[in-house]
Amino acid sequence: MPIFEYRCQDCGTKFEKLVRGDSPEVLCPGCGEKRVERQLSTFAAHSGTSTKAAAPMPGGCASGMCPHPDLCGRN
Repeated sequence: MPIFEYRCQDCGTKFEKLVRGDSPEVLCPGCGEKRVERQLSTFAAHSGTSTKAAAPMPGGCASGMCPHPDLCGRN
């Protein structure tokens, strides 16, 4: 049961809807019209790192023991 993104052609409302195989037509929650178009969905991906982890910390992680293991995650 996928969730689709829609945009109403009448009022411009953007919304998501869970669509089942036997689901009736999709109506806009803003104005109730049925002139909606399915949009291309995007998704967000998160890696376990941050920009702080990529930058070397002052005090040197190069020696092997990091003085800030919670920030750079090298130890």
